[in-house]
Amino acid sequence: MTFPTLDSDFYGFESRLTAPELDKLVALREFLDATVRPVANGLWERAEMFGPEVHQGLADLGIYGLAWEETRPFENSAVFRGWVALELARVDASAATLVGVQNGLAMGAIAQCGSPEQRAEWLPRLASAELLGAFGLTEPLSGSDSAQGLRTVARRDGDTWILNGSKRWIGNGSIGDVTVIWAKDAEDGQVKGFIVPQDSPGYEATSIAGKGSLRIIQNADITLTDVVVPESNRLQNANSFRDTAAVLRLTRAEVAWAAVGNSIQAYEAAVAYAKERVQFGKPIASHQLIQELLAKSLGNITASIAMVTRVSEMLDEGTQGDQHSALAKEFTTSRMRETVAWCREALGGNGIVLDYGAMRPFADAEALYSYEGTREMNTLIVGRAITGKAAFV
Repeated sequence: MTFPTLDSDFYGFESRLTAPELDKLVALREFLDATVRPVANGLWERAEMFGPEVHQGLADLGIYGLAWEETRPFENSAVFRGWVALELARVDASAATLVGVQNGLAMGAIAQCGSPEQRAEWLPRLASAELLGAFGLTEPLSGSDSAQGLRTVARRDGDTWILNGSKRWIGNGSIGDVTVIWAKDAEDGQVKGFIVPQDSPGYEATSIAGKGSLRIIQNADITLTDVVVPESNRLQNANSFRDTAAVLRLTRAEVAWAAVGNSIQAYEAAVAYAKERVQFGKPIASHQLIQELLAKSLGNITASIAMVTRVSEMLDEGTQGDQHSALAKEFTTSRMRETVAWCREALGGNGIVLDYGAMRPFADAEALYSYEGTREMNTLIVGRAITGKAAFV
């Protein structure tokens, strides 16, 4: 089968993927075009979550659990998993976020920090879509300073732990089944992780209203009041924030891939519009200033694909560090912000209407730019690697 290469993959980076990986991408494209693309604008406008057919369909395709021994349907590379994030965001950034939360954060926390028994118990249930997961790190008063500023507390009580605190911006935190909650151990002050069923007494969550970005994803405010968690649900290999950061390093690189996909979504809309829209007696695609916007956008996309491809290759090689994923996330999301603005500009007034395809990625870019490490924090992580000196306040 001939793989339909994206026009936006100007240098043909898809050629690095194996035949089974390319076949899976084709199946994913077909699924997204049939299931997500037709409903994305309406769901975004109404701020409604995808129906269960999307969650289950992604599981049936084997998209959840691609990285983990217990759940991966075939041997695959980190580059391929990055392309999955790109393809998802190319149709809808919220779809990429759904998979990022389920696959990277919830499953990733258990895969990275759980015992073999915990991995065997939870990963297959999340991969099959039996469970919808969430990842509870950010708090109302703690975001970039989570390593030091975490206020949620876990107190050991025999064979159980008692959790008290609050979380904010937790994707799937009010509509899922389990949330990985990160809390400071009251005894030693170290950050530990807990698998918390969302129907646990004392777990209260409400979806955050009024968002102007990633409106499909249901982010939650969570309050934890004397939530009892058995020791068997404490992630056995999460003993400090360093372990939490190891999970974020992996997901940060995939957010960088999603940023490229979101850029491509806007770029494809702009190219299509430029070829159809006639002004001054000819398609605007023949106007020099429009061609400049498109060429600059393609340059950003191409540079970003090159960077995320290499950072994922480094993961497969075992050489990727925090600074590498941080640079990828900082660079690609900054270039995305430029690209979606240029592409929206190419559509003129029609660019602010959902129907024309540029407005949703323009708005969704703001969330991708901010979550999983702000530009400022990722810049300081890279700065520390360059200078050997930490500039964190």
